[in-house]
Amino acid sequence: MTSLAPTGFGERSATPPPGIGPALLDALLRQLPPSADRRSARAPFTGDRLPAVPQSDPLAVAAAATTARAAQARWAETPVGDRERVVRRFARALIAHERELCDLMQWETGKARVHAAIEVQGVIQVATYYGRTGARHLEPRRAASAVPGVVTARVTHRPKGLVGVIAPWNYPLFLAVGDVIPALVAGNAVLSKADSQTPLTLLSARKLAVDAGLPAALWQVVAGPGSRIGPAVIDAVDYVSFTGSTATGRDIGRRCADRLIGASLELGGKNPMIVCADADIEAAATGAVQACFSNAGQMCIGIERIYVHQDAYPRFVAALVERTRRLRIGPGYTYDVDMGSLTSERQLETTVGHVEDAVTKGATVLTGGRPRPDLGPLFHDPTVLADVTEDMLVFAEETFGPVVSVYRVDDDDAAVRAANTGEYGLSASVWSRDPKRGRAIAQRIVAGSVNVNDGYLSAIAALGAPMGGMRTSGIGRRHGREGIVRYTEPQTITSQRIPIAYPDRFRATLLHALNLGNRAKLFFPRR
Repeated sequence: MTSLAPTGFGERSATPPPGIGPALLDALLRQLPPSADRRSARAPFTGDRLPAVPQSDPLAVAAAATTARAAQARWAETPVGDRERVVRRFARALIAHERELCDLMQWETGKARVHAAIEVQGVIQVATYYGRTGARHLEPRRAASAVPGVVTARVTHRPKGLVGVIAPWNYPLFLAVGDVIPALVAGNAVLSKADSQTPLTLLSARKLAVDAGLPAALWQVVAGPGSRIGPAVIDAVDYVSFTGSTATGRDIGRRCADRLIGASLELGGKNPMIVCADADIEAAATGAVQACFSNAGQMCIGIERIYVHQDAYPRFVAALVERTRRLRIGPGYTYDVDMGSLTSERQLETTVGHVEDAVTKGATVLTGGRPRPDLGPLFHDPTVLADVTEDMLVFAEETFGPVVSVYRVDDDDAAVRAANTGEYGLSASVWSRDPKRGRAIAQRIVAGSVNVNDGYLSAIAALGAPMGGMRTSGIGRRHGREGIVRYTEPQTITSQRIPIAYPDRFRATLLHALNLGNRAKLFFPRR
């Protein structure tokens, strides 16, 4: 057996949470293609071995894709209303199995119970949303034609065919399954690559979907390192939905371009928060703690830098530090913990490295600043830094851990300039007692989503609105109409009531008629 565990961790098998028995684990793993190559990740709370997972090879990926494609033809002919009903039943199954899903997520990621529960609720909302709005988003629409009354034009949406979904370990339910749901409603089959750290959570959701009536062949899951099977997944599908690092996103984008297939890529972020002089300081500090330390900071839309007006800076920093110190940290499957563990040794090393580099170069640790091996192998204190300068790693590089830097600024213009520095543009936050002022500042920030008087949750919970990144934070959008039509090809169908031939001698007459109609606003009236 090959292990993915960091060197020095023991070989003891991790004890599953209560309610996760051998029969369930076996049922989950049997959904993967069989393989003699089985590998184990590590339970972040303890460092013990998680169940060994069959590893797929490129041939298994190709076979899974063939199976899914065969099922997709019939699924595409299924009325969209019937597809919606399956997804709504899936939502009810998620509700019924919320405890099991939370247990698996915590076991695999080390996140706090509250954050696992929020993630389950998020997927329930996505399933409910597309289970009720899919048909509306996909409904054919009429388009203007060259000869109104004689020629009609309609735009329909054809499914792409087979969609590949590659999602990360930090949100193994919301990101992995939330992107699958609209693909299925749109009439596609799905080939998911399970992350090596969190396959059980994805497999649990897939089992619930099949139990809810989804054809089993329609949603295939393969497991293995991205370096080994990622290219095979991209070669097998008609569209890719990827969430992960900018570096990997660039590589996937190049591979998709070579095949002339589309992709939506949500990538990295170094997300800013602006605290205006008139902000509600207590509310802003509470929102900052939530946005900085949810999921132990391992959140693509989490806040990593805060720009505070000089008039509000002393009060805000004091409130932020006080609330951060009150956070309850530790392992456990109950709701009496505010922040859990980091998920991997790599994330701990990055977090420690960024803090140590900053301190060595003159940054001030206002609270936290150290790993917590007394709580578990991968725990780190929530950390607030001040006096951070451009030569420090934490200034511009994504930490993806429980670390935030605070900066004093002279005015709103300086805050906006600072917020717009760097290569990313994923998410941002603005705090002001004047919502109009907050929205005006938000419109100046280069980010796909900006939350006014909230840290991060409002935008991602607004399922009718698109979410995604600008700059190197990605391309494409999830949620809303954009989140489902991305999985389709628009097809224009025109129909002539009276067959018309267009001989050469009529061309000038036709152009003249079109010109007159345009002047009279008959064909394309202005709004």
